[in-house]
Amino acid sequence: MEHKNSKGVIYYLNCKNVKFGGKMRDLYYFSKAKRPETYCENLPEGYTIIENKKTGLPLLKPKPKK
Repeated sequence: MEHKNSKGVIYYLNCKNVKFGGKMRDLYYFSKAKRPETYCENLPEGYTIIENKKTGLPLLKPKPKK
């Protein structure tokens, strides 16, 4: 998945399956380089993209529960 921030820079969503506290979890992060081994096609369910106002870096944030 690609995301263009307010400064016009394109970021790519990546994901890895990593071990945290003995459990396997999905780690999502954005990068400027497209990395075929970790590139994610879709946004994880229940999340939305926000942007750090100072740096322009996109971040994933859980959608508010209704």
